[in-house]
Amino acid sequence: MPERGRALAILSLSLLNVFTVAAGVAVAKLTPERHLSPQPPSVAARDLVRVQASLDGVPAADPGSGRAPNPSVLAGRLSALVGGPKAKINAVVIDAETRRPLYELRADRPATPASTTKLATSVAALASVGPAHRITTQVVRGTGGGIVLVGGGDPTVTALPPRSGAEHPLYASLLDLARQTAAALKTSGVSQVRVDYDVSAYQGPRTAAGWKPNYLPDGEVAPVTALTVDEGRVSPSDPTKKTRVSDPAASAAEQFALLLAKEGIRAKAGRRTVAREGAARLGAVQSPPMSALVEHLLTDSDNDVAEAVARQVAIKLGRPATFADAAQAVRQVLARLGVAEGVAVNDGSGLSPRNQISPIALARIVSLAAGEKHPELRSAITGLPIAGFSGTLSPPRYTVAASRAGAGTVRAKTGTLAGVSTLAGLAYDADGRLLAFAFMAGDGKGPVDPGKLDQLAAAVAGCGCG
Repeated sequence: MPERGRALAILSLSLLNVFTVAAGVAVAKLTPERHLSPQPPSVAARDLVRVQASLDGVPAADPGSGRAPNPSVLAGRLSALVGGPKAKINAVVIDAETRRPLYELRADRPATPASTTKLATSVAALASVGPAHRITTQVVRGTGGGIVLVGGGDPTVTALPPRSGAEHPLYASLLDLARQTAAALKTSGVSQVRVDYDVSAYQGPRTAAGWKPNYLPDGEVAPVTALTVDEGRVSPSDPTKKTRVSDPAASAAEQFALLLAKEGIRAKAGRRTVAREGAARLGAVQSPPMSALVEHLLTDSDNDVAEAVARQVAIKLGRPATFADAAQAVRQVLARLGVAEGVAVNDGSGLSPRNQISPIALARIVSLAAGEKHPELRSAITGLPIAGFSGTLSPPRYTVAASRAGAGTVRAKTGTLAGVSTLAGLAYDADGRLLAFAFMAGDGKGPVDPGKLDQLAAAVAGCGCG
């Protein structure tokens, strides 16, 4: 078998892990509320993947190993679930390798993508800055007895102590940065400082066009700034509390001053400034690599990280790090990849209802990330939630009879706004063919049922429609 691409090998390993869990071999990562009944033997026993011990070997998954579905048969199954031509659903299913459409329902008509926008953001970031890119937060010498805490745009910098068993990547530590800075200051004989802060890496407004006024007070996202600690959360140690601080950068400076005091440096929070070019560095910490950030933002649909990642694309392309320029930079990178048609966005997270992406555009983006030609995009696949098991597709999704066939075999990004529900991702069908799909429901004016989209994806996964 010719080499297919490491992204699909990783996808295969993830699916195999799911089947292992479903068989009851390991359930360590499932909370009691997330336990699922074992999948039917016909699902768990499918020969969907061939896994080797090393990802550096011949990748296991072959998108062409099974025969492609008969479009008319697949259409019959999906049309019965859609509910007729007047249903407020735009949909597409394509062959992941050839990108040949197998089912289309207003597939080229743009719709509100909600958080499936994060697929476009993630692919653009991986393709431009690269999966190994890290975001630096540093401290440099200032003027007038001050030091400057310089934000690079990493909202995951944390003031919390390390936790064993954390389900997120190892974030940059503000405590580590304080220790580095305190040691450097003591070495130079400095025992008292003012902590100024620099957020000049970002420009423009802190909220995007179309964002609803309740997003910030409800904690859906923090004000977007280049310097943020723990995503600006007031109570970062309590995941049930979403409230954010009103000025994340000023709060970060205050927290940093307190940490310096614990390290023996008398410090007080200062003012906003711009660090001098070439100022001596006193300490620095870095974010997880872009690949890990992308996996996290897709699995958990993290709005703060998505906006930060979009701005890294703008910075890489030499644009100002604003909402508008980040959106244009994302589309510019997608155009280079040949998947920009049908994509128009205003932010990186998908919170803006003004975003418009067509189902066929989403399916093409997913297929590109799954293909052999762009292994640097693999994290856009491995980060997709696994139906019935992880992230935003955790139970109760894919636990009812109508969608259970998709549990463990569907990987997809969800999207939800008022009156809108979307789902875009990948599934192996019953014949072992890898298919990409996008289902976009609602017009923002009435209720929508995400369970309907789960049923559609499950029908794709369960189709032996050759």
